[in-house]
Amino acid sequence: MDLTSITPSPQQMKALTHPVRVRMLGMLRIDGPATATTLAARLGLNTGATSYHLRQLAQHGFVVEDAERGNARDRWWKAAHQSTTTDTAGPAEPEARDTLDAYLQSVVVVTTERLQRSVEELPLLPEEWRDATTYSDWVVKLTPRKARAVIEQLIEAMKEIDEEDDAEAAPFVLQLNAFPYPGKVPQQGDDR
Repeated sequence: MDLTSITPSPQQMKALTHPVRVRMLGMLRIDGPATATTLAARLGLNTGATSYHLRQLAQHGFVVEDAERGNARDRWWKAAHQSTTTDTAGPAEPEARDTLDAYLQSVVVVTTERLQRSVEELPLLPEEWRDATTYSDWVVKLTPRKARAVIEQLIEAMKEIDEEDDAEAAPFVLQLNAFPYPGKVPQQGDDR
């Protein structure tokens, strides 16, 4: 799979601190190019708000105008990349850390909503898709070095997947949430 990706700078990340923009970017990635009017209807917003959010995403390099579509009245937009990766090591500047935190909160809100919808739709799926679905987790004890190595192995495995051009193929979400179990790692400055 030849996946295009962006790792946003703290300045670019500011555009993604709003859950509507994260949702909008996801829609453009999954559903393809759209107009502000189409996105407004899907998101339950007015076209003015949608246009504003699209301009913010475009200004920071997440979406681009689709020159192959539209006319003087209808501007079509498309995602500039297929994926966003996040450097969670954390910037040193407090403002950049706050931006990273706000962005991650938006991502978690949208991811949780998507996960909830998938559970709600599960009984409606054909048996083959229900069988291909899992909501599993594993908790293993690792050092930070080994944890990073596991993440890198999983990312490499994702890059090896060839997308299928088949009538039965559908967008399939593989999420990687890898983190120390909350409350189990002493925090910086903690004397545990």
